[in-house]
Amino acid sequence: GPERRGNAGCALPAAVDIQPACLGLYCGRTVLSVNGSVETYGDCGVCPRGQRTDDNKICRECMGSPDRYDWLYLGFMAMLPLVLHWFFIEWYSGKKSSSALLQHVTALFECSMAAIVTLLVSDPVGSLHIHSCKVKKLSDWYTMLYNPSPDYITTVHCTHEAVYPLYTIVFIYYAFCLVLMMLLRPLLVKKIACGLGKSDRFKSIYAALYFFPILTMLQAVGGGLLYYAFPYIILVLSLVTLAVYLSASEVESFKDLLVRKKRLVVLFSHWILHAYGIISISKLDKLEQDLPLLALVPAPALFYLLTAKYTEPSRILSEGGNGH
Repeated sequence: GPERRGNAGCALPAAVDIQPACLGLYCGRTVLSVNGSVETYGDCGVCPRGQRTDDNKICRECMGSPDRYDWLYLGFMAMLPLVLHWFFIEWYSGKKSSSALLQHVTALFECSMAAIVTLLVSDPVGSLHIHSCKVKKLSDWYTMLYNPSPDYITTVHCTHEAVYPLYTIVFIYYAFCLVLMMLLRPLLVKKIACGLGKSDRFKSIYAALYFFPILTMLQAVGGGLLYYAFPYIILVLSLVTLAVYLSASEVESFKDLLVRKKRLVVLFSHWILHAYGIISISKLDKLEQDLPLLALVPAPALFYLLTAKYTEPSRILSEGGNGH
């Protein structure tokens, strides 16, 4: 039954603790009513959506705001579909079509609109500001793994979103991205992609229909791991993809970079990702220490360009042949 606690309970500690302890890491008691300084609590169980347990196992509403690292994480999850869109648009348009730029802009518009709509429908509704609960540890993302079994037979199900709304807001965003893409992109591609064959026109859209379920599964299973690892993932992936792109484009000097504008655009976009990764790791807590780190952003590209001529395979092979 409901339990009453208040200032009067201090005199009768035995009466207060009549109810059994609330077991489990994430089980809590909901507040049924508040009368002055006295709160009435319900049975121990799952907290409603938008609430999580405090230190006394009472379900409290999430009224905090996401900190800078939370926003950087949400930004990373928002960037993933956009980067994949751009990659597949470029991959399938090739050199045959000048429509790629318009498709890139459309993909950016879709993802931006999806992000804005997602924030507007989140609590509080109609505002770009969101209420959230603080992430304390990795297990907060996986409450379903911490349902207690008091008698080792029956399980008390206390699965709820302890990191509200960082887990579910990503799914809502992906859903809006998909809907907007299906509404806008087919019409656009049909109008402008004249240079491509009929079978190639919609391949970038088909690719999205594959990668959205994969991204959804990634968030469902690895959301908590991504939350802690995403800055390092950004740095490693941006370094690897930049090296692959420069070698595939046969860029060996600054002159090769300046020949085509597209190469500069790719280089600058990688630099933005490098900077994002560095900011995410440092969190810019101490500006005087962390801002100079951004000077390292161009370092990998400069190192590649300065050493590319020494590592050209044909040169190594010819020198090896001369040695023999």
